Amino acid sequence: METVLICAFLFVGLPWVIMHYVTKWRQAPKITEEDERMLDEMYNLARRLEDRVNTVERIVAADNPDWQPGLNAPQSNYQIERRN
Repeated sequence: METVLICAFLFVGLPWVIMHYVTKWRQAPKITEEDERMLDEMYNLARRLEDRVNTVERIVAADNPDWQPGLNAPQSNYQIERRN
């Protein structure tokens, strides 16, 4: 009796669970071209704002040598041309 239950689980239950989640994954919403354009715009805006903050920090550092910038985040090496 136990072997029948194990075989039923392996050959019916397990594939059913796998196919159920594969179907759910395929029905999941995908990113649209409009969303992709909006993300690109937001990235470009963030880069411009980061450049402005860096400029302000350089100006303040030049006027006050004792001043230390708050965030010294490393520059990202993201290249928009290499995205999928």
